[in-house]
Amino acid sequence: MTSSAAQAAPRLTTEQSVDALIKTIRIPPRPSLLADVQAELAVEDPDPRRLTTIIANDVAMSASLLKLANSSFFGLRLKAKSVEHAVSLLGITQCGNLMTGIIARQSLQVEKVSLIKFWDFSTKRAQAMTQLARRMRVCTGDLAHTFGLFCDIGIPLLLERFPDYAETLELANKEANQSFTAVEEQRHTTSHAAIGSLMARTWGLPESVSMAILLHHDYDVLDDPGTEESVKSLIALAVLAEYGIQKYHGQEFSCEWEKGGEAACAFLGLSADDVEDRFEELHELFNHSH
Repeated sequence: MTSSAAQAAPRLTTEQSVDALIKTIRIPPRPSLLADVQAELAVEDPDPRRLTTIIANDVAMSASLLKLANSSFFGLRLKAKSVEHAVSLLGITQCGNLMTGIIARQSLQVEKVSLIKFWDFSTKRAQAMTQLARRMRVCTGDLAHTFGLFCDIGIPLLLERFPDYAETLELANKEANQSFTAVEEQRHTTSHAAIGSLMARTWGLPESVSMAILLHHDYDVLDDPGTEESVKSLIALAVLAEYGIQKYHGQEFSCEWEKGGEAACAFLGLSADDVEDRFEELHELFNHSH
């Protein structure tokens, strides 16, 4: 365990008040459909037919998968006509990733709060991180996609738990000096990173994903030799992807980029010109996805 993770862990487990608080935050259990999909993907030689059967048994999931598979993002030459067709066109792993995202979206609903923007940003981040990971070969596209989707998954859970959490988000986004999670902890004695990491573990996501979720606002870990390379790669790619999305939407200034951009670029070995090239590529990706 890294020094940063070791510091974060006691906050989650030893202080009784925090422990009690976490019990009052509803972490949705892993849906059985997701468990079935993960079990199939985990076998040595996953069978497309078994995966097709698992997905096809759920009508809503099947419809969502076909809609996504046929979206312009994938740019498939052929349109998927059935779940089986979608699995063969996209491949097992890609379908597994899409199913995880669809299931997460259906499992997280917050009363009186629309999560449309949240999911739009999460989906864009997953797409951007997948492209960056493949381009730069720092981790697999699948790992990048999963982290991109789940990175901020603690936010809806905290919106549901605390009536004033939307205000906290606003403050944290504008905070120039303290870390994002420090603002959350002062106001709620927990953070979206801690809660999101817990949910990732509950849902059986890879260990490097749940660790990266826990640490993704702690940019010092990018220099920490004790932190796994895959965890650092995910955090650095997310910083780049998020700023790329903000720039695409016309937002030039970002507190998170100010705090973590330099460390992320140093870790990824990117010059200022490289960064501009990556942003241009992301711009094209998002234009193509509409």
